[in-house]
Amino acid sequence: MRVVPTELPDVLIVEPVVHRDARGFFLETYHAERFAKAGIADPFVQDNHSRSEKGVLRGLHAQKRRPQGKLVRAIQGEIFDVAVDVRPGSPTFGRWTGVTLDAESCRQLWVPVGFLHGFCVMSEWAEIEYKCTALYDREDEIGVAWNDPDIGIVWPITNPIISPKDAALPRLNAVVTRA
Repeated sequence: MRVVPTELPDVLIVEPVVHRDARGFFLETYHAERFAKAGIADPFVQDNHSRSEKGVLRGLHAQKRRPQGKLVRAIQGEIFDVAVDVRPGSPTFGRWTGVTLDAESCRQLWVPVGFLHGFCVMSEWAEIEYKCTALYDREDEIGVAWNDPDIGIVWPITNPIISPKDAALPRLNAVVTRA
């Protein structure tokens, strides 16, 4: 496996070794020892599976008191996956990074604790799976508007399909502070 750093400290792209032949392919999507050596040592306690149609944008989400690290991969289709640094005191607070994840490449994105997460679907539909380091807690969830101009994410789609909940999310400065 190859681990590629992004512009944001601790957000990592994981490129697993994919063994392909005429029958199909095989890969290890997670290996505790190898991931720990790469800096992803948190234990995973919940796996999620999501399917969305083209143009759907989900996010930006996090949890405040019980934050989740997420290891994200597309198992069908293609998504643009985004992490936004919201760690108080971080020199990269409010900055974002994005990467295309697709079923063909099998790449994964590690979104550590302290980052908002969101994605949009670029193919006709996409299914993603992600491992989480903490259980989901609806009462603890925070969110930030996908189009917050202070963050300035350059999404690869226009006119995204957004849930009513996500459409009502506030800007970053109303949710978390730098200090």
